[in-house]
Amino acid sequence: MATYRELLAQVKSEIEEISTVAAHERLASEDGSLFVDVREPDEWDEGHIPEAVYTGRGRLEQRIEGLVPDKSRPLVVYCSAGNRSAFSVKVLEELGYENVVNLASGFSDWKRNGYEVTIPRALTPEQRSRYSRHLLIPEVGEEGQQRLLDAHVLLVGAGGLGSPASLYLAAAGVGTVGIVDADVVDESNLQRQIVHSTERLGEPKVASAKRTLEALNPDVRVVTFQERLTSENVDRILGEGWDVIVDGADNFPTRYLVNDASVWSGIPVVHGSIFRFEGQVTVFDPARGGPCYRCLFPQPPPPELAPSCAEGGVLGVLPGIIGSIQANEALKLVLGRGDSLAGRLLLFDALGTTLDEVTVRRNPECPVCGDHPTITEYVDYVEFCNSAASRPEPALAGGSAEDGAA
Repeated sequence: MATYRELLAQVKSEIEEISTVAAHERLASEDGSLFVDVREPDEWDEGHIPEAVYTGRGRLEQRIEGLVPDKSRPLVVYCSAGNRSAFSVKVLEELGYENVVNLASGFSDWKRNGYEVTIPRALTPEQRSRYSRHLLIPEVGEEGQQRLLDAHVLLVGAGGLGSPASLYLAAAGVGTVGIVDADVVDESNLQRQIVHSTERLGEPKVASAKRTLEALNPDVRVVTFQERLTSENVDRILGEGWDVIVDGADNFPTRYLVNDASVWSGIPVVHGSIFRFEGQVTVFDPARGGPCYRCLFPQPPPPELAPSCAEGGVLGVLPGIIGSIQANEALKLVLGRGDSLAGRLLLFDALGTTLDEVTVRRNPECPVCGDHPTITEYVDYVEFCNSAASRPEPALAGGSAEDGAA
């Protein structure tokens, strides 16, 4: 039976290795090579090669395809001294990875050469326990959880859609959650606005939501804006540095205002709306080539084609479904994982339990995000919506989000 040294020598004879200097040149050249760290968690926490991805050797086979789905991408695998990583390279080649090399002298030689090292912030033991299910997912892991803890997500509305979205964002560990809402908790809200409770009737929704979210997760800082979103305050509110906006506005002037402000600020918007048994979700991200709200709805529909939930009603569980999808899209945008709903409008029918998808394309003639924009500053959004009310749009376009955000 072969000894460990014999097995190591055999493996090293069958794989390609590079020196520390050559590996550093790859990193500096930005040739697309990805560094894969297969050491133990405590070794990673003490420092790693910049922009490397982590997967311990014991879970390499389980995690690598989630971390690196492109099997043609150049990989540089490393451990402390180049031995564990040699066996890892062999495994990766057997899994079909086409361009894998071993860092022969490992991370120890990298440090001896004085090359740059990234020392990650470590989660506390309490955070590791709280977010343990996230840490098990290759697409999230500790790095992704740190992104979530550093993230700033603004909710326009703390009602039907804002309630489930805020709860799941807070539970996921989004570090800063902002909430804009001028309304107070009413008894009629409680059939669906689950962030509030009977004992908080008459309390401002932002204060009620803040209490619930901070009780759910002490890692979360909740910033409240107990005011109606207007052209006068939108720049001040958006100027606090939000990564994503979750739009649950319940009227068209606010939706168009959020759209224009987000386009000019370069902030992606996760839009949702609901009515009776129907809901819709999409992502507006013109900064990355996607459409904006005006590309989808150039003009608001007349009131008779877009009754509010207060007029037409809404199934209580529907905002929970749509708001949860909005939270999912927001988390993906923060993590930079998966395919967002940008360019796709998701339609949900609760009665039929069906999901349909409509392609939404950027309009090069759009007055806000188009090639030659004609709207470059805030307008009177109430007057804009009133003057356009005679132009019909599909009924669902006016589905109320019932969030009391405006």
